[in-house]
Amino acid sequence: MGAQRPEIYLDHAATSPPHPEVVHEVLRAMRETYGNPSSLHRKGLEAERAVGRARETLAAAIGARREEIVFTSGGTESNNLALRGALRALGHRGRHIITTAVEHPSVLEVVRDLEGDGFRVTLLAPDRDGTVRVEDLGRALAPDTVMVSMMAVNNEVGAVQPVAQAAALLGRARPTGGRPLFHVDASQALGRLPLDAAALGADLVTFSAHKLGGPKGAGGLFVRHGTGLRPLLLGGGQEGGLRSGTENVPAIAGMAVAVDLARRELPERTAVMSELRRHLIEAVFGGVPEARLNGPAACADTSDPFAGQGGAAPHIACFSFPGAPGEVVVHCLEEEGIYVSTGAACSSRKRRRSHVLEAMGLPDADVDSAIRVSLGPETSDADIDRLAEVLGRVVRDIRRFARR
Repeated sequence: MGAQRPEIYLDHAATSPPHPEVVHEVLRAMRETYGNPSSLHRKGLEAERAVGRARETLAAAIGARREEIVFTSGGTESNNLALRGALRALGHRGRHIITTAVEHPSVLEVVRDLEGDGFRVTLLAPDRDGTVRVEDLGRALAPDTVMVSMMAVNNEVGAVQPVAQAAALLGRARPTGGRPLFHVDASQALGRLPLDAAALGADLVTFSAHKLGGPKGAGGLFVRHGTGLRPLLLGGGQEGGLRSGTENVPAIAGMAVAVDLARRELPERTAVMSELRRHLIEAVFGGVPEARLNGPAACADTSDPFAGQGGAAPHIACFSFPGAPGEVVVHCLEEEGIYVSTGAACSSRKRRRSHVLEAMGLPDADVDSAIRVSLGPETSDADIDRLAEVLGRVVRDIRRFARR
């Protein structure tokens, strides 16, 4: 028997394998820093200092103050805390929420639920490439708009949204008094593109550890100083009273290592992944007949990615192969040791059609045949070539079988 081919993991937008240094730090913290950070004895103080160091690391990576970082269990909790926490505190100022039709379910499901509490929700539709227009945001603003939520990078097609431009618009729209709060879900942006929370102009920014080689179960929320927020969880008053519950010290410590590694390697990572993504698109188009790219073709300008110039994040590309159902393609690739996805991992098992691709106006054949390929630090040109080779064969076989 011949040697088995190594597995090729191309689903980093769903979760990225933990970096070895992250694993080492998590294990070290579990063995040595196991005290409760709220305890007054030495073991508790050691754990408290570990959390404090992690807070400083994340704050430094995104240009924030350490007291503006709240640790959570991940992106979903951060989005819920940002939206529900802010609206519970400031709902008296207005009942109108603006977000986009291509947000993560942890935003869209929250705003749908808030409609039952009397809030009015406007969903901004994207362009054909998945990018939202700031002009549409301006037209949607109303005197009672209290919250705007817009993701930095779309998790299915990689479109970089004009969040800095949107923040500037909100500041001009109501420079005094009741300016709407601005929330940015940066789960797919941290570690992939330069990100400065203060310069971005957002009041609330969501982060997730496992998207950039950190542990699952750890995330964060940037809360700009002075932003009103009410907690969702009550109890011990941890995290400045905004997130009660004993801190997950090992996961938080591991997140800090992942964020620091990503920060130090960011210029090289973005350059390499941008070139890999270009290679990926060329290889797929060259190897698969009638392949279609969903989302921007070119990567965003990394010098100022969120200024409204468009483009894609360097790690995500979404393709459609009409006549070859995406779910079937995913499983056929898996049999060859290649791992991709049909879209957002949190909803793919529910067999829903992609709300992102539908909002972009794609025809049913493109929506149903879409797969997402997302790159990581260890992805190589050889991996891309292998994917294109197998993908071409798989899609041809599926189409041939469907025509029988």
